[in-house]
Amino acid sequence: MSSIAEKSIDLKIEDDILIARQIARKEMAEIGFGSADQTRMATAISELTRNVIKYAGQGVCHIITEVSSAEIKVKVEIEDYGPGIADLNKAMEDGYTTGGGLGAGLPGAKRLVNDFSIESRPGLTKINLEMCRPNV
Repeated sequence: MSSIAEKSIDLKIEDDILIARQIARKEMAEIGFGSADQTRMATAISELTRNVIKYAGQGVCHIITEVSSAEIKVKVEIEDYGPGIADLNKAMEDGYTTGGGLGAGLPGAKRLVNDFSIESRPGLTKINLEMCRPNV
């Protein structure tokens, strides 16, 4: 038997970044993820939700937890409806930035999680993150 839960956070203002981080940590702790995994996911969420507010103005973050007898899993889907990422390959390179930052956001977030995918075009950018562990 497995259970699935989902929380959605509208991303409109800077405070929503903190709310998304806190909800992810809480949900992950409740299903058995340790503090290191919680911190990695919260860091990835911070980077990506900050990009949503900075570049697209608003978006949404969905946090989905799944528990089965075999594993615990958290999936995070972050999407916005802004201008899109012009050159996705370049954006995934360390050091590439269009906003004057360090250029570590997207590639850094990818390194923090087990699975990462991104699609982007004008009107929709969608990023999926996932972490899973055996259910012990």
